[in-house]
Amino acid sequence: MTSYSWLPGEVFLLVLIFARVGSAMLLLPGIAEMDVSPRIRLSLALLVVVVLRPGLSGALPAMPGDFGGLLVLLVQEIAIGLCLGLVIRLFVSALQIAGTTIAMQTGLGFAQSLDPSQGIQGALVATFLALLGSTLILMSDLHHLMLAALHDCYVLFPVGAPPPVADMTELVRRTISATFALGIAIAAPFLVFGLLFYVAMGLLSRLMPQLHIFFLAMPLNILLSFAILSALIGMLMTFYLGRFEEHVSQFVAG
Repeated sequence: MTSYSWLPGEVFLLVLIFARVGSAMLLLPGIAEMDVSPRIRLSLALLVVVVLRPGLSGALPAMPGDFGGLLVLLVQEIAIGLCLGLVIRLFVSALQIAGTTIAMQTGLGFAQSLDPSQGIQGALVATFLALLGSTLILMSDLHHLMLAALHDCYVLFPVGAPPPVADMTELVRRTISATFALGIAIAAPFLVFGLLFYVAMGLLSRLMPQLHIFFLAMPLNILLSFAILSALIGMLMTFYLGRFEEHVSQFVAG
């Protein structure tokens, strides 16, 4: 007769991996977007769990003997997974910050559209940059780096060890700071252009008081902004992808 005594322990290990991996994949860019079906996200998370299981044999503990120990272990894994996904997702928000700054600086702030990554109304430029960023992350295979981070996080955050709450809080704080800095850096050419443009319009209004500056400045500002965006979009997104790769690489051991 075949013995299935190994089955409860194996199910426990799969559930333990799913607690961390599934929590992280709820927030990962390109995978956890609102337009992606929940069934697809769940199936992908289960597939990743099955793939990771053989390589994590030595990193997983035995099943606790009581329900309290099991519950504490699952809560710890969910917290680590959410922290990892949140830190990566926050860095993607740099494109929303950059797009909103560009829109407000160039007179396009009134143009609103639904941002599928957040499910709310946002500036059109911010939505465009967010969608472009998620697409380029997938096209440049940076999602492979995120999957590697899911595997290697078991080295950085061992299962069963108490989560380093102070370190995780500091990591989130530094990520938020770096996100704002990156967003402003991406929008910097438009901030410089806006300053020079409005100074020029101010001087022109002084030199030609009879000229209707508003009717001249608004369309000219939008036209030049689109020209600058078209010229710089490749360089700006390459810069962003490089910084994103550096950010995710900190969770890859070795």
